[in-house]
Amino acid sequence: MNDKKKIIAGLIIFFAIITFPFWYNRGAASSAPEPVLTPKAKAAKECVMPKSYMKAEHMQLLNVWRDTVVRDANRVYVNPDGKKFDMSLSNTCMDCHSNKTEFCDKCHNYASVNPYCWDCHIEPKEKSDG
Repeated sequence: MNDKKKIIAGLIIFFAIITFPFWYNRGAASSAPEPVLTPKAKAAKECVMPKSYMKAEHMQLLNVWRDTVVRDANRVYVNPDGKKFDMSLSNTCMDCHSNKTEFCDKCHNYASVNPYCWDCHIEPKEKSDG
């Protein structure tokens, strides 16, 4: 029991070091980048699903598309509004969102994720927005 003060001081120092990143930033995290849309995407004003859904669930949707096309040979996706789309990353998604650097890479770099889309698909050449 003679080391009680040392143990308490050690615990306080340990707690301070472990929590340092949280209280040092004090909520000053940077905001998520906003993807840059091409003029074609802005003109279309409609995506396969609503913007909020696509922000959160686009990878799950692409996985479902991949499985449906490869396993079931079904290439047509019907969204909840009844509109039909070709299930294709290259032809449907990248048709409107053609600037991979400004649209895809910005958010993926911010979130520190490395999607495996381009392991199978050919990475698109950047198109000019003009």
